Amino acid sequence: MQEFPHTYRVSTLVDSSSEDVVLRSPGVPDLATAAPKEFDGPGNRWSPETLLTGAVCDCFVLGFRAVAAASKLEWKKLEVDVDGTLSRVERRMLFTEMRIRARLTVASGQEARAPRILDKAEEICLVTNSLSASVDYKGEVVVD
Repeated sequence: MQEFPHTYRVSTLVDSSSEDVVLRSPGVPDLATAAPKEFDGPGNRWSPETLLTGAVCDCFVLGFRAVAAASKLEWKKLEVDVDGTLSRVERRMLFTEMRIRARLTVASGQEARAPRILDKAEEICLVTNSLSASVDYKGEVVVD
């Protein structure tokens, strides 16, 4: 891993004739976004709201993979669902809660240590650690 701090750059150039915003970042494909349907957008593109919720989901999975690899956990699959709640609080819109549900499937013999490794993924998620929203996390381990 590189030394901190890390800097990430995203840019765009928009004009008045398009409702899409095309996000660009060096080395990755462009991403077209738009307002969600709740804000009168088309509802068929990633939006700031879905991107933030997706970042929580992605961060959880990537954190889990790192912890599982370091712990040499043998796992089969991980299902993660994240619901982000956007509310109006004191005349400002903000995410008030991120609800994370994770279901980890492991082979027999891995179930004793798997819950701690799954929980560690939630603890180290830099996205949820950077938000003021509360996090409601529930992890489940099943044996295949």
